[in-house]
Amino acid sequence: MKTIDKIYINGEFVSPKGTEYFELISPTTNEKLGKVRLGNTEDTQNAINAAKNAFKTFSKTSISERIQYLKNIKTSVEKRKTGFIDVMIEEYGGTFQFASISYEYMLKGFDSAINLLSSYNFIKTMGESEVQMTPIGVVGIIIPWNSSNGFISSKLSTVIAAGCTTVIKPSEMSAQQTQLMMECLHDAQLPKGLVNIVNGLGEVVGGEISRNPDIAKISFTGSTTIGKIIAKEAVDTMKRVTLELGGKSPNIILDDADFSKAIPLAISAAFMNNGQACIAGTRLLIPENKLEETKILIKEIISNIIVGDPKNPNTAVGPMVSTKQFNRVQDYIQIGINEGAEILVGGSGKPEGLEKGNFVKPTVFVNANNQMRIAREEIFGPVLTIITYKTDEEAVEIANDTTYGLQAYVSSSDNERAHQIASQINAGRVQINGIGHDPLAPFGGFKQSGIGREFGTIGLEAYLEPKALIQPK
Repeated sequence: MKTIDKIYINGEFVSPKGTEYFELISPTTNEKLGKVRLGNTEDTQNAINAAKNAFKTFSKTSISERIQYLKNIKTSVEKRKTGFIDVMIEEYGGTFQFASISYEYMLKGFDSAINLLSSYNFIKTMGESEVQMTPIGVVGIIIPWNSSNGFISSKLSTVIAAGCTTVIKPSEMSAQQTQLMMECLHDAQLPKGLVNIVNGLGEVVGGEISRNPDIAKISFTGSTTIGKIIAKEAVDTMKRVTLELGGKSPNIILDDADFSKAIPLAISAAFMNNGQACIAGTRLLIPENKLEETKILIKEIISNIIVGDPKNPNTAVGPMVSTKQFNRVQDYIQIGINEGAEILVGGSGKPEGLEKGNFVKPTVFVNANNQMRIAREEIFGPVLTIITYKTDEEAVEIANDTTYGLQAYVSSSDNERAHQIASQINAGRVQINGIGHDPLAPFGGFKQSGIGREFGTIGLEAYLEPKALIQPK
């Protein structure tokens, strides 16, 4: 049983002023793992003040200094590979497969920021003027539980590259993962106040970050509902915001695709990270005349999917992060049934032998349409809705008929045709014939999937303010 009773402010592990504790529960067994002491408003204000003071000097650091700090963090993270993977499995229920990939993405976040710094020009000429790309100030980072340290790594890398300082509010449910990251950051010997981390509730710590006038920008990843609240609070002090929010990603399989490859890929896209992914391809769009073939393939594939202990390297789907999330997914499965959709595989309840944890049967609905709630609302669990279409034009229309626009997928044996379809989809990223990640390409959403972009030059410039120096001749 572990008690986490420290937060990280001004380069030191300190006891929170807050006295409330939050219990950490294993999603695999629902047994208590430990507890975390939560920070309060005063803790958050102290963290913001530390970041504000550190910004005075860190904003003036050289490119080479920032690169060295990023290298220091990466080296510290590399020393704890097993720890990062193990704690994500234990605390979050991420599978060994996903936790291993997530760890590699953490390292890529530091690498991409280093590469960016090596080539980015912070002083530009526009017209006849000099434009200086200056650090925006103190950044408030608020992140969810589904890839906690991955989000910290990618956002923090950009903060450092831009010359900003930060206060991070991770999910209180990720306290063990956060503790490991704090230890890495401390060992990296960063300037005091550059990175401050406060465990706490969203309405307390997140609320102070959203309202405090000394926060210049907020970078938030999470639900669209919470993103809207943050945006409303941020506008009172004209904070800049980057919001990476929910998704209901369409996956269009064209009629010329090799379905023996496209369907397994579609299942992977839908059930990645136990289905708890904003980029999950949870709407599968299939040509009407390919439905029966698709149903046969899906039944076969899912019958071979291992659902269970996330420590098992062969497990593909682990538990939901909490009983609350499990119940949410169960509610949506019942909603799908009530709406008249047909369950092809899966359904309500827990898989046999996994009654102790928050395990969901991987579920696929057929005979669904795009107006059903299971096709329009983000479920955040291993639930896939299949919708048929007659023409390519109809497929694009269905794909775009959503309030979201974060990611999409297209499969075809004709790359040019796939590219043409992908270009018509309103989403921040479209995956063509695969699932990949480019840490230098922008990531973010259309419509209610967010505001702004992360990664690469576009992501970096969201942390910079352009200052034009105009000298009339």
